[in-house]
Amino acid sequence: MTQTLTFAALKEKQRAIRKGFPENMGLRVHRAISWIGRAEACDGDADARFIFLWIAFNAAYADEREFQTVPQGERAAFLEFFRKLVALDREGRIYNAVWQRFSGPFRLLMDNRYVFNPFWQHHNGIEGYAEWQETFRNSTSAFNNAFQSGDTARVLSFVFDRLYVLRNQIVHGGATWNGTVNRAQVADGAAILNVLMPVFVDLMMDNPGADWGRPFYPVVE
Repeated sequence: MTQTLTFAALKEKQRAIRKGFPENMGLRVHRAISWIGRAEACDGDADARFIFLWIAFNAAYADEREFQTVPQGERAAFLEFFRKLVALDREGRIYNAVWQRFSGPFRLLMDNRYVFNPFWQHHNGIEGYAEWQETFRNSTSAFNNAFQSGDTARVLSFVFDRLYVLRNQIVHGGATWNGTVNRAQVADGAAILNVLMPVFVDLMMDNPGADWGRPFYPVVE
């Protein structure tokens, strides 16, 4: 079973090799590790842990322009990032986490309409989403096909698209802190990110020469 990398282990490794990091990649890793460390201090608070780990995810990969221009769905930037990580993951750590540890939670998320954006669009009376149930079935079917074919990157892109809806619910005040509603998906989401985010960052440090993109908010003197 995949062991969760700790903040201390990531930070120790980063300090030892960071002189060889390109500036943009080094900044992403530095920021992501800091938020992973903050998440570790949230033992027993799944909401806070989920939020801090999502910030770490954004720090590692996000291009803010993608959030401003691409409609919510299976986001292209998610898939591109995951494909890059999976290709570089020669030991199969991501694969093992997905198939050995989280296959059950992944399927539960995909079967949960409350983390499916078109459901909420329809529920809130926005035109064009009356057929959300068909869209939901198609999305779940596409996920199952990716899962059965062992397409780790595509599986992750589907799951993180659902987690993005959960992120919106929490960050935009659409949920109660430590509430009883949606507890299972918050706990599962935090657990998934808690295992995968340190692996993502560790793979980035192992491959500093890959193109990890330019942070949208660089350090400006």
